[in-house]
Amino acid sequence: MEALLQNRILWLTLAVTMTAQALKVLIELLIEKKLDLRRMGETGGMPSSHSAAVSCLAVSMGLTKGFGSPFFTISAVLAVVVIYDSTGIRQAAGKHAEIINEMSNELADLIEHGYQPQKLKTLLGHTYPQAVAGIALGIVAALMFARQ
Repeated sequence: MEALLQNRILWLTLAVTMTAQALKVLIELLIEKKLDLRRMGETGGMPSSHSAAVSCLAVSMGLTKGFGSPFFTISAVLAVVVIYDSTGIRQAAGKHAEIINEMSNELADLIEHGYQPQKLKTLLGHTYPQAVAGIALGIVAALMFARQ
């Protein structure tokens, strides 16, 4: 248990994830002028907390274990998969959900009785700028705190 509590890279990665989520709330507050604390637990948005986490993890592993180590290799491959998934597959799924929601609303207008469309979550993935911002946040955090 003590080793877990002293695992700096784990806590740094979790901290950068929470920082990215808090930045989503702050950005929405500044742009939309509304405080929505639910954003802390949601996917999608600026910056990507997934990209921040895996970038921080990979760079931290490189800095502490060496960029030629298997620890860095595993972390870097994980980072590529997660970032690809968030900008590709989940982004496409969010666009599909938007279209399905529109079609469902149109169907509800056509049917007079009993049909209540259920909204699908559309903010699933990330745009490339959101992923890049998350990557930058993760790298900066790792450079600042991973070796201390």
